[in-house]
Amino acid sequence: MTEPRVEIESLHFSVGILGISAGSLLLLVNGYSHTQTGPFIPSTALGILLLIVAALLAYAGVRRSLNHAPLFVSVFLTISALWCGSGLVHILAGQGVVVGQAGLRDALVPGLVAFTLALLIIGVVGVMQREVVLSVISFAVCLACAHEIAGLYDRSFGQGATAANYLLVCLLGAYFGTGRMLRYITKSKLQLPGTGLVKEDKLTALQAQDKNDIVITGLVMNLLSASVFACSLLGVVSTLFQGQVPWLWTAGVYQIGVCILSYRCLDTLSATFYGFTSVLKFAEGYTLLLTVWRPTEPYFPVPFPAVFSILFFVLALFITQKSLADGLYLLFYVAYCIAIAAQPQGFFQGGTQGVQAAIFIVSAIMVLVSLHNMASPWRIPTGEGLVKALVSRTSALNLREQDKDLHAPYLGYSKYADAEVLGHACSVLAAFAITATVGPSGPLDIVILPWAVVAGGALQLLSGSVAFARGKTLESTAFILYGIMWVVWGLTRYGGLYGATRGFNVAVGIICFMLFNCFVMVGTLFLSKAWFAYALTFELILISFLLDAVNALPFGYDIGVTIIFGLVSFYCFLANLFNSSFQSPQLPVGEPFIKLSGYGGGSGKCPHVPARKATSVQKIADILKNGGTCGIPTDTVYVLVAACNRPDAVEKAYKAKVHAQDRPMSLWISSIKQLEPARHLINPLLWDFMEAAWPSSISMVILRGKWLECFGLKDSAKYIGTPQSIAIRNPNCTVTTHLIDLVGPIAVTSANPTGEADTTHHNQVYAKLGDKVDGVLCDGPSPENIASTVVDCTKIESGNIGFFRVGIFPKSQVLQIFERVQRKHKGGGVDNTAFVTDIAEETTTPKTAVCCKGELSSVKEEVELQEEGQDK
Repeated sequence: MTEPRVEIESLHFSVGILGISAGSLLLLVNGYSHTQTGPFIPSTALGILLLIVAALLAYAGVRRSLNHAPLFVSVFLTISALWCGSGLVHILAGQGVVVGQAGLRDALVPGLVAFTLALLIIGVVGVMQREVVLSVISFAVCLACAHEIAGLYDRSFGQGATAANYLLVCLLGAYFGTGRMLRYITKSKLQLPGTGLVKEDKLTALQAQDKNDIVITGLVMNLLSASVFACSLLGVVSTLFQGQVPWLWTAGVYQIGVCILSYRCLDTLSATFYGFTSVLKFAEGYTLLLTVWRPTEPYFPVPFPAVFSILFFVLALFITQKSLADGLYLLFYVAYCIAIAAQPQGFFQGGTQGVQAAIFIVSAIMVLVSLHNMASPWRIPTGEGLVKALVSRTSALNLREQDKDLHAPYLGYSKYADAEVLGHACSVLAAFAITATVGPSGPLDIVILPWAVVAGGALQLLSGSVAFARGKTLESTAFILYGIMWVVWGLTRYGGLYGATRGFNVAVGIICFMLFNCFVMVGTLFLSKAWFAYALTFELILISFLLDAVNALPFGYDIGVTIIFGLVSFYCFLANLFNSSFQSPQLPVGEPFIKLSGYGGGSGKCPHVPARKATSVQKIADILKNGGTCGIPTDTVYVLVAACNRPDAVEKAYKAKVHAQDRPMSLWISSIKQLEPARHLINPLLWDFMEAAWPSSISMVILRGKWLECFGLKDSAKYIGTPQSIAIRNPNCTVTTHLIDLVGPIAVTSANPTGEADTTHHNQVYAKLGDKVDGVLCDGPSPENIASTVVDCTKIESGNIGFFRVGIFPKSQVLQIFERVQRKHKGGGVDNTAFVTDIAEETTTPKTAVCCKGELSSVKEEVELQEEGQDK
């Protein structure tokens, strides 16, 4: 049995708070023991220990982000990023990369400034929401960072004040972390005073839906990177150098995490934005790192930042659906990219750093507003819904409803939103980056590598991984293949690994990629014309790579094909973004050249209606009453059903399954009241057992009899059950029971051909059964993929039951129910003694009967065949 969510949350809180206590203990020991001769803990060791604690806090924050806890997630991930970045700086200092007190000051101060402000904002919001523990921790770490900054500029200030703040955090964290851990271990039996932390959720229903708490961390990372360049502009630090790279790359790594978790929260727009900003963070760090090997500041090619500004602008237009403030915030990044394009030295020049200073201020405001609106029942106006209201007044545009089915893959179930928008955008970035011409001084003098490797490589691999998690095999293959190619080619051509030599060593590998891409091109024939054009133009790029490898590249060919590929990728980016936002009109992506029967045609050939609407259930009921067969959701997997009072429909459903002759159907009812006409034909003990056990995921196999004639099955009764027995069930699913109330008892079989896997999503029903189904009631992914528990009641008259299969409903609970019914009939004198030794068992091998007082009869073999055909 799974643990209750509140207990898991208690564990995550205790792990996180104890991690903060451990990190604070480490820093207070280092602070109190710090002398003029040097620190007590070596810098390298301190850095490694901080990285370990940061990883622990990141784990707690990420796990907690799956539920709505914005303050918890913000505090833990912010402190995790703080200690990750400072830990890396300390490692560089220990290895001699950062030299002297001045070098350490210039390396640490930009990050400490950003986190001082971020933690101050989080603490203020925590006070407003009466989150005492989290706000005290935020304020204490904020003061510790401020004191550390003062100590770096004036050594006489000492480290004692910093250590004192960490002492408070250590003591508070140790008490609350221990209290919550004791609560988890003792199952709430033991709890230290004041550690309950039980708060009433005051959020509205609309706010409860907006649960992407991780975006606050993304905003804090924007604040962090902006701080590095703003401090340089304002003279807070003397220079930009490699000691500040840890802050920039920490921001990049955490924003990639924010991107992934935003897909997990089905927030495609935020995921795309933080994917874009992570590219900038890695590029910023790369340029600072280049100064170690290159005497001159690197040159930035104009095409890439210009194209990047266009992508940011397009994304800003669409993100205004969420709020007007979010769209205006993205415009600062449009200005930032334009500033990079306008100045050849990019990040090192005043104009770019001035925009970063503005981003620093705006990011701080966005952290305050966004965190407050997530945590508080009253909201600061951000223009939320304003653009939607304006668009809804126009007849030309029809916004798509943002619900859980928007990101549902065609087949199966995924917890992630579609990442094709980011994948195609990264292809645009990589393509236009390599249009820059490498000068005679070498590829490292021009900044191309981060755009090709991070945007074209790492983020394409991320998009491919998300596509794979969604069951989109072809799309994931393409993104992963192209991502690997961009990484390999970027490092080889623009990372200084190629050199001046040309030959067939690199050409052989490129030919292999070309062959793989040919298979992708064949697959896209079955997908869409846009995808085919995307794969075809990438093949042209691979040809240009091959020609360059053998030193036979015609002049201008590589620039021409990369521009064509970039434009095709931009159209795919825009089409996916537009079509996911608007129901109509749609940007055309083209029908596939070859269309397989059954794939993608279900919704056009039979009704696919949402289960959450009463009119939809009524429509499916009408189809069943008129002799149709339908796929419907249940408390386990999807099933194919027919009305029992329509014998022709029962026969049709039975024959819909390939080779189903040895797989009989089962009978389902909405309540035991539907068996009332046959009550006098049913054993009283069996009747009371049914009444006590249902509704549930328990199927009961009972003896066949004249009671079956009450349902109007006529000749089709032979398709339900075996000649000796029949499986009957009352499902624990509101939609299913309501449908049965409208139609009457139904005959049920699994919604898949015999021998195939169970159907776990409504999109699979038509794909598997085709024209044999007349309607589908859609309810997204199945709630459970575990089989129902099948109880043998054929010998219940003798006071015994057996088990053909133990599934989602535990065996021990079934026995407890049966024993209570027995005591009712026998006055408490007799229990089901045959199963006393088996009560501890929760699982058995599927399709294995548990014998009760002797051998089961031949009914066992027949029922095993019957249960293969019914819902699992």
